[in-house]
Amino acid sequence: MTGPPLLVAVQWVFLAYFIGLQLTYILLDLIAIRVIRRGGEAGSVSALPQSYSGLEPPVSLLVPAFNEEATIVASIWSLLQLEYPSFEIVVVNDGSRDSTLEVLKREFDLRPFPEATRISVPSRRLLGMYRSARFRNLRVIDKENGGKADALNAAINSARCPLVCIVDADSVLQRDSLTLAVRPFLEDATTVACGGTIRIANGCRVSEGFLEEVGMPRSWLARIQVVEYFRAFLFGRMGWSPLNAMLIISGAFGVFRREAVIAAGGYRTDTVGEDMDLVVRLHRVHRLAGTPYRIVFVPDPICWTEAPESLRVLRSQRMRWQRGLLESLAANRRLLFHRRGGAAGWLAFPVMLLFEALGPLVELVGLALMVVAALSGTLSGPAFFAFLLAAMGMGLLLSASALLLEEMAFHTFERPADLGLLMAAMVLENLGYRQLTAWWRLQATLLWLVRRPGRWGRMERSASWQAPPEGRGAIPPATDSKPAPGGER
Repeated sequence: MTGPPLLVAVQWVFLAYFIGLQLTYILLDLIAIRVIRRGGEAGSVSALPQSYSGLEPPVSLLVPAFNEEATIVASIWSLLQLEYPSFEIVVVNDGSRDSTLEVLKREFDLRPFPEATRISVPSRRLLGMYRSARFRNLRVIDKENGGKADALNAAINSARCPLVCIVDADSVLQRDSLTLAVRPFLEDATTVACGGTIRIANGCRVSEGFLEEVGMPRSWLARIQVVEYFRAFLFGRMGWSPLNAMLIISGAFGVFRREAVIAAGGYRTDTVGEDMDLVVRLHRVHRLAGTPYRIVFVPDPICWTEAPESLRVLRSQRMRWQRGLLESLAANRRLLFHRRGGAAGWLAFPVMLLFEALGPLVELVGLALMVVAALSGTLSGPAFFAFLLAAMGMGLLLSASALLLEEMAFHTFERPADLGLLMAAMVLENLGYRQLTAWWRLQATLLWLVRRPGRWGRMERSASWQAPPEGRGAIPPATDSKPAPGGER
């Protein structure tokens, strides 16, 4: 590199950043591969249900819903079919403006069922409580709109079980997902939270809440997100989990110890990243108090959810994720380099801050400086293209390793044509998609810095992956399981 000393120094800084980023991801990748090869978290679980039969604690499944009339029925049916001995479902209609509540009343024969609720964490006013006449473990809360975090707080207050499982209203669980997600709580009494794998439902076929067929999305935008999700969960989450340093459990599917959530103050309602904030806060509270705890990721339990297929909705989602990341790190900054911070405070937090929070700024500014340097002759053309090829090559390598982990652990997509499409999506991701999402995330960062209020935005659901209902009335196989304690009155 030649040219003015300042420009050369900046170029070296960006090169060092790039090398550090790639080395971090490679190390996480290697940890994940080691976990899978040792048969640890992703090993065979066929014997575990027998080993723990009768010991599983009751679970409250909490489903916040706002304008989810297109997907809420399939989600609830999938929950009713879970293979688990004792659970209840608490749906919270968070002031929906569509017919979400009416759909639930009609589909599940809801009847008014007023009951006393202990207020452990604050939430907006409740408007009504209902119980299904068909399924004694299904209750619905109707309340004033307060956002997802507020809806979850209301559900936590109403939950009767020691464990709570958070499930998005547009998601579908596989029948064994809850059993597998509860496993870490049985293996280690200090476990306070467990996250599972999120997969994209676009292109799949779901009928009566049951996943009948796994398919590839038709949209290239959704296909690229399939690759992103592989990378995020199969070496991002899995790499941090053995270090007890995982800072994110997806808001679409996670299991928590109810008392731990209440002790941490419940969900914050002044952030759009309530899911990450809660997990980072659990780390901070337990680390600073010196209390033993575990927050783990288990790849076996699968939750299927719909991914955006329009740039407008995707932009809203990624800007919300970036703002939630910034708010979570800022609110829990005491964890950073705290003497009791452990791997969470000394490794995961700085990595999230440096490579995720600041990543969009560094990536786009670095790319712009490289272009300016190449055009001005400070950086030779071959060196410029070598850097671009190296960046793209590393991106492809990481995506390919995530796809390899997927094949080693699950082999979800059986058709060779689907694997070919995913490999094509890996290439397309580096040719504009990554740069576009980085620009959106940079916009979110700037808006957060100027303290502009964040908002969720409108998330449109197509529900194209749901098969038309073929008739109601049959009780799913798993609904003969016991209701949660207090479920009969």
